[in-house]
Order: sequence, then structure tokens, then C-alpha cells
Amino acid sequence: MSDYVISVENLSKTYRLGVIGTGTFFGDLNRWWARKLGKPDPYAKIGEVDHGNRMGETLWALSDINFKLKQGEALGIIGHNGAGKSTLLKILSQVTAPTSGVVKVKGRIASLLEVGTGFHPELTGRENIFLNGAILGMSRAEVSRKFEEIVDFSGVEKFIDTPVKRYSSGMYVRLAFAVAAHLEPEILVVDEVLAVGDAEFQKKCLGKMSDVASEGRTVLFVSHNMQAIVTLCNRAILLNRGSIVMDGDPVEVSENYINYGSEDLAEIDWVYEKAPGSDAVRLKSLRVCTTDGETSGRFKLSDMVKVEMEFWVLRPGLMLNPSFQIFNQLGYCLFATTNFHYPEWNDRVCEPGLYRSVCFIPGHLLNEGKHNISALVIQNKSHVLIREKHISFNVYDDGLSRSGYTGGWIGAVRPLLDWEVEVSDQLP
Repeated sequence: MSDYVISVENLSKTYRLGVIGTGTFFGDLNRWWARKLGKPDPYAKIGEVDHGNRMGETLWALSDINFKLKQGEALGIIGHNGAGKSTLLKILSQVTAPTSGVVKVKGRIASLLEVGTGFHPELTGRENIFLNGAILGMSRAEVSRKFEEIVDFSGVEKFIDTPVKRYSSGMYVRLAFAVAAHLEPEILVVDEVLAVGDAEFQKKCLGKMSDVASEGRTVLFVSHNMQAIVTLCNRAILLNRGSIVMDGDPVEVSENYINYGSEDLAEIDWVYEKAPGSDAVRLKSLRVCTTDGETSGRFKLSDMVKVEMEFWVLRPGLMLNPSFQIFNQLGYCLFATTNFHYPEWNDRVCEPGLYRSVCFIPGHLLNEGKHNISALVIQNKSHVLIREKHISFNVYDDGLSRSGYTGGWIGAVRPLLDWEVEVSDQLP
């Protein structure tokens, strides 16, 4: 393995579909005879779909996976549901065995794959901390030195002597993560379980994983939160249907994941019967266009972007405001805009009819990349009647503001600001 702490070579994992057996020879014989006669499975539960016709089929959860990790790397693993992310982590954590291929690991692995991983429900929080330490090969004295730090980080000190079966899912994952992160494993493996915790605890967890990586330990992190992947990881891989489709910079991989299989849609027009909304308000159309009114999904940095919304008001006496939310390719909401501040719309009562609202996004505001738009219709300045995310557009660099610079331009937005420079002939 040389300098690598994890080496994965030609790794594949298959699962067999269908029910393997009933548990008895007589039951298996009855099921076989029923299938021969074309009858439903006599042992199927009420409402359960008979998958007998899929018996013997195999599912490739992972197919020919290859990658290597050096000590101190933080690897983000991303992909849609069913892509094989959790299966990969389970194989690396030796929870399940691969069908083929080789996995080489150097060092102790602490895994947090699901809520309560490695915890015994009948034992208290205190006992489970020492149990997990023993599983990792640590002595009681080593765990004792970390005990107070673990309890303080988890925030469950009042319940540390309570059996963990009485913990909420949030308390479970807080303690489980605290144990996994503080018992000094060489490799920390974390699945999407952090989504169970509240926002404050998630922030603490990301900070702790960053500390773990900076200390020279290796982190593998599965998440659908692209901001967390970009912030924490220095490398990412994108899985799709069990195969690696991209391996590289977290920002580029995240953008590829968000755009994977999607196409830009700069305009949509609904027929009334299928229009989103209710018996009060319905959307008619959404469109991104140039200032000349030409529908476009591609703009230069300097271009003004014009966003149009048409909606039907079907009920009299409604106080309505249109609104847009602009998201970048990583899913961050860059800003929201509405027309509350316009006197003609402030406290305006809308009568039934077709309304058209237009918003102008100035040039030299958005950074390059893909942007998505959510359209909203708000009642009484607080109640959202409609929220639809349908249209998108791309902003590309026209080179005017770079002055020869060819690197990437960081930041969610990219305003062209005014500068002043003063030169003095005074020297120290």
C-alpha cells in the first residue's frame, strides 16, 4: 500500500433479488409448486408485491470500483439514492464482504453508518463509550482520558447513565459521533446520519471532522449536503449506479452531481388544467430572457437577466406578491427578491385576471455557472401559495473583467465594484 491508508481495487458487490427461502423445506416446496401452477406466493404478506418473477436476478450495487486514499485526505462520496455510497462504506468498515475485488486498509476504522452504530441498546451511554473503545482496540485508561471530552461534545451528560434505548434519535447520533470522532481512529467513516442532528450540532460535527483531517487522520464522508462536502473535503468521488463517474476537486464533482442528467430549461408554459397552484392562484408561465425579450438559457457576466412570471388570480380580494429565489449550481440560495417595496404593489388587492411580473437581475452580479430559479406567489407578505422550481440558466465568463487572469473566481456572486487608488510619494 506504500503511502496509502486505503486501497480499493476492482471492487464489486452484487445482491440477489427475490426471497431466498421460507425457512422450511415444506414451505419452499409449496412456494415452488404455486409458482409452477402460476399461482401467487402462498407466503406473501397481505399487500406485498410478489417478486417471484425476479428470483435469481442480481443487482450490481458496486461495479469495478478503484481508488486510493493517502493519510490525511478527506474524501467526499456523493451520488443519488441507490448509487452505492452506503454499500461502499459498509465494505470499507468490514460490515459486509465484497463479491469480488480487494480492499486494503491500514489503521483503525471508526464508522458511523447509521444511528446507533455499535451501540448496545440495553447498556448506558457510559458503558457504550467504553464498549466502542474496546472494539477500536483501546485500553480502558485511554478511553477514560477522552471520556469527559466525549460527553461534553455530545451534550447528553444528564443522560449518560441511562440505557441508550431510551435516547431519541438525535441523542443517539450525538453520542455516537462524539465517540467515533474522539477515540482517535486513523480512519473516520461517516454516512449521512448527521442529518438527524440539529443545525448547531451538524456545525460542530463538521468542525470536528475538519480537525480530525487536519491532525493527519483520514475521513470518508457521505452526504447530500454539497456545502458540507466542499467545505470539509479536499477530494470527492461521484457514484452513479455503482460506478465512479468522476473523481477530483469537490467543487467540480459537486457541480457535476447537481447537473447530472439534467438539462437547462429557460422557459415553461402550462396549460390551465395542469398549472401548479390552487383554486385561488395558478402559474401560467416562467421564462428567462434577454432585455430584448428573447428566451435564453445562456448569458455573459455583463448581461442583464430578465425573469418573467405569469399567473392567474382566480379569487377576488387577495393581497399577492410575486417572488423569485436564485440558487447557484451548489444549491446555495444567493438571494431572494420580491416587490414588497413597490408602492403600487404594497397592500394591493388583486382582482381576478392574468398578471405578468418581471424582475431584472443586473449584469456583473452573478458568478459564472448554472443558476436555478424558484418562483413563488406570496399572500399577505408571509403565506406562500405557490413555490415552483422549474427554470434555469447559465452565466459564462466573457473575459472583460479578468484582465489576463485565467484562474477560477471564488465567491457566490461576482460584482464589478468601483475602486479608487491614491498614490503618495512619502516613503518610510
